Formats: sequence, structure tokens, C-alpha cells
Amino acid sequence: MIFTTYWFLAFALLVIVVFRWLPTPKARLVWLGLGCVLFHYHFAGPAGVLPIIVLMVVTFAAGRTRNPLACVAAMVACGLALCFYKYVFFLIGAAVAPISAGLATRFAKDAQSVMPGAPPLGISFFAFEFVHYLEEVRRGGEPIRNPLKFLLFAIFFPSLVAGPIKRYSQFLPSLDQAAHQTAPAADVATGVARMALGYFKKVLIADTCTAYIDHNQPSFAAASLWGRWLILALIAVRILMDFSGYSDIAIGCAQTMGIRLPENFYWPYAARNLREFWQRWHMSLTSWIRDYIYIPLGGNRHGVARRALNGLIAFALCGLWHGPAWNFVAWGVYHGAGLAVCSTYRRVPVAGPVLGALFGKEPVVAWLLTLLFTWLGWLLFFYPVSDAWNMARLLFVR
Repeated sequence: MIFTTYWFLAFALLVIVVFRWLPTPKARLVWLGLGCVLFHYHFAGPAGVLPIIVLMVVTFAAGRTRNPLACVAAMVACGLALCFYKYVFFLIGAAVAPISAGLATRFAKDAQSVMPGAPPLGISFFAFEFVHYLEEVRRGGEPIRNPLKFLLFAIFFPSLVAGPIKRYSQFLPSLDQAAHQTAPAADVATGVARMALGYFKKVLIADTCTAYIDHNQPSFAAASLWGRWLILALIAVRILMDFSGYSDIAIGCAQTMGIRLPENFYWPYAARNLREFWQRWHMSLTSWIRDYIYIPLGGNRHGVARRALNGLIAFALCGLWHGPAWNFVAWGVYHGAGLAVCSTYRRVPVAGPVLGALFGKEPVVAWLLTLLFTWLGWLLFFYPVSDAWNMARLLFVR
């Protein structure tokens, strides 16, 4: 909800106007850095800022050394911080509670005593971006040597809340160009229009869908068959409009300053197979999962079975990244299994070639199946597994 507050609108306007007005590159970068610090402090508070400062210092220092062991150690630190702040209670419940309820209670109390009121703002995005940076440096990439530029990469306020997940090798050249050259009026107009589109998606469409869903979903079983399908359709529309709306606001806000953020959505519900869907949905996350989880696990280099297993692991982690709950894991496994089927069904004797020919001749059929699969998956994303199963079952019975 941060982007829809009056504070953010006033803050973004001030930062953008002054950034464009300042005459020198250094003044622009310093001003933008101060704005990012203020933004992070305002919404995260002291308890949420401190862990990120520590991770930033560790990541920056490890990158400057260019030492592979130092980079790996810093990546482990980022991963452990993410696990602690976002998943510690989930992990205690999943791994310790079945063995000893008393021990689980003790661990939970110990964790609560050092835990801030909420996980640090954007901890998932921090961890992923820092791991990306450290891994690229470990592979031989040039580290960020300027502390101010690293600060801006780490806490750039438009992408801090909900992404897109940045790649430093793309972000820094864009930042340098924006600092040295005032963005043309066309960029400002396009950025403002993109932000307006994001607000339209978020406030007028997503929030309207949310109101309808919240009112009618409790009586899902009593609704007519068409009423149930309408709720499912609105759930699917809501998450697309909400998430892509936030991305549009972030991308547009950055563009008004001449800074480019990666695209995150490209008509995902137009996909004609599941692989294409993931090439269109939350693209910055998908590419991160591919580059830093799926490929290091072996990707598709070790046969069909290993490829399917790698996909299941990668997407289970992708699901868990969205939140510490089993329904997110189930949603990730659901998509991982779907991708495994999507990539291998043509090998099934008789049925595979027939289905392949059908989907090639009638792409509308492939599109509808992909749409059905992804829309049913949102039930797992939003509801406990048992509730999602019952809701899915009720979509096909009167």
C-alpha cells in the first residue's frame, strides 16, 4: 500500500523535481541517495533499517575484495538473514515443532526477542539483489566501488517495495546517464503516464476486485457455478492488476528521472503454454530463479528426470519466496510440475504427438488450457491448500 499513500506521492514529486533541477551529476546522486534513505527509514523504521545496513556493508565490502570466498560468505549471510527475518517461525513450526513442541516454543520466544515488529522492508528483494551482485562479482564481474552508487543500487526507492529485481550491470549505466543528462520531456511524459496506468490498475481495478472477492468468497460454496467462476476470474485479474500496477508505478517513477528499470509483466494471460507464461509473468523474478537456482542445480543438462526435479526445487523456492506458508510452496510445486509436463508431454506415445498437433493447429485451445491452469493455481496462492482444493472442486460441480 506504500505507493498509494499521499506521503509517497508528495515525496516522489519532490525527489523527481529536485533531481531534474540540480545542475551537477554529484548533486543529483547525493540528493537521490538522501531521498532513498529517507524513504527507507520512513517506512521501515530504525529496527527495519539496521539489518539492511549490516547486509549492505557486508555485501559492499565482500564485493570490493573480489575474493570468491568472501563473496560466497556474504551470500550465505544474505540467505541466512532472509531465512531468519522472514521464515524463522515457519521453519521452527515445520522442522522443530513435530519433534518437540516445548523446544519449538523456546526457539520461537528467543527469535521473537530479537525480531523487529515486522520483517525488514523489502528483505526478499534485498537478499536476491545482493546475491545476484555477489555471484556476478565472484564470476569475474566488476564490483561497485563507489559507496553512493552501491547505496542507490541497494535502496533505490521506486523498486524497494515490490521490485522489479534489478541487475546492477544494467542499473548503474542507466543511473550514470540520468545523473549526467537531464531526461527529455518525452521520458517524463511517458513515466507519468506509466505511473497513472499503475494507479488505475491498482486502485480502480485491483481494489475493486478485492472488495467483491472479500464480500463474496466466504459464501463461495453457496454461489452459483457462474458466480464461483466469476470469483476465480476476479482473483486472477486482481493479482495481475495489483502486481503489475505496482511495477508500472515503480518503472514510471524511475523513468521520470531518466532511470530504466527492467520490465516485469508482458501480457502473461496471453501465453499459450506455461513456459511462455513464466516468460511474461514477474519476469525479473523468473530470470533470477533461472540464473541463480535452476541453472546452478543443473538446469536441463542432465536428462528429463533431473530437469523435472530441478524445476520442482526451483519453483518450490519461488513459491516460498512469496511468503512463509505451505500454500506458497504448494503453488510453486504446482507450477514446477506443470512446467515439467509442458516440456515433456510430446514424448508420450500417441497422445503426445496428437496433443502437440492440436495445440499447433488450434492455439486457442492451448491458450485456454494455460489460462485455466494458471487461474486455478491462484487458489493455492491465496488460500490454504485444503480450502484451495475445495474451491477448485466446486468450480466443476453444481
